[in-house]
Amino acid sequence: MASFPPSVNELAESFSGSGLPHPLLVQEIRKAIDQGDWENLETRIQRLKALPLQTVINATGVLLHTNLGRAPWPNSSTGHAINVELDLTTGLRGSRQEHVGNLFATLCGSEAAMVVNNCSSAVLLVLSALASGKGVAISRSEMVEIGGNFRVPDVLELSGAYLVEVGTTNRTRKDDYERAISANKDVAMMMKIHQSNYKIVGFTESTDVAELSDMGIPLVADIGSGLLDENCPWLDSGPPAWINGEPAAKQTLEQGADLITFSGDKLLGGPQAGIIAGRADLIGRCMKHPFARAVRPGGLILSSLQELAMRYLTRDWEAIPFWKMAVTTVNELEQRANRIGIGTPVPLNSIPGGGTLPEVVIPSFGLQLNGDVSHKLRLGTDENPPIIARVEDGNTFLDLRTVDPLFDDQLSSALHGIS
Repeated sequence: MASFPPSVNELAESFSGSGLPHPLLVQEIRKAIDQGDWENLETRIQRLKALPLQTVINATGVLLHTNLGRAPWPNSSTGHAINVELDLTTGLRGSRQEHVGNLFATLCGSEAAMVVNNCSSAVLLVLSALASGKGVAISRSEMVEIGGNFRVPDVLELSGAYLVEVGTTNRTRKDDYERAISANKDVAMMMKIHQSNYKIVGFTESTDVAELSDMGIPLVADIGSGLLDENCPWLDSGPPAWINGEPAAKQTLEQGADLITFSGDKLLGGPQAGIIAGRADLIGRCMKHPFARAVRPGGLILSSLQELAMRYLTRDWEAIPFWKMAVTTVNELEQRANRIGIGTPVPLNSIPGGGTLPEVVIPSFGLQLNGDVSHKLRLGTDENPPIIARVEDGNTFLDLRTVDPLFDDQLSSALHGIS
């Protein structure tokens, strides 16, 4: 005989100590009753409590884990008003782009720069401002798709520009661009797109930025990952070996790109944002386009990027969490693994992640736990945040390269709790 659920009020009263706000609790109770699942209400409430954004411990070894927000960066807002568009000298309305744009122009060695809300927005804005209704020459080897079904041809269509395909999938030469531009008189720009999440190997040939810098139309390079300078002058130890070959903002502009676009939350190590840097006249056209208002960043992002830029300019790399974890030595990681004292210390390989450097591994160190305990770690407790691990061959691994040392005690506590 089927059982009938208690009333909504009765169930709400019995779960009043769940920690859920009353409106959300009642909403979930009604949903459970409608679905005939009220007897599993406790499980549903626990699942609902796990939905809000919260601090987690990234023990996956993926430095730029898209599902975990990519580069770790602190929210440093004071919670008070900030002069986003107020010129404190004149008291008049100012530009939200001017100061932060100048900081990134200095970092990139460009005439000007501006900030939007992500790199996809940067590409869309540049295409719309410089090539709407006109052609854009792009190599067939660079017709990329990144996460979320974001495809270059689709963005071109949205911008009002149209695609002029150049070369072949595996080989594109300078004369391929020359023929494409000659055959399509309204080609307004060329675009180079970094193959950040895939590689084409074998019988290949490509044309670099320097070769295309004298074609008479703007050359835009989407370098994607946001490495500022291949020499990493902010690091005491110089550039790590694993970034070899990654296009950098300063060098790409020196090679002749008129504009570059890149992400703020990848190798730059900051919040989600998109940076456009290069010629002042082209940046000006982007700023005047109607899309610029639609994709502009808010005060939180601008203040975060301002702080990040100052850390680069003062070479305070240890205050940039991404670079601190990226260059930590394996010896330091091994010492931490031994201090934690739970699990088996083992050498591991980290990866950059975030659609960056797809073939690169970074030597690391961490802990191995027998069996798959990833679910228990992921649930967290009142004392310890959720821990996101990786599972291989039925065992659980915690890569300490991506774990801030501040979490080591909580990590140890959590491991003791499940041992």
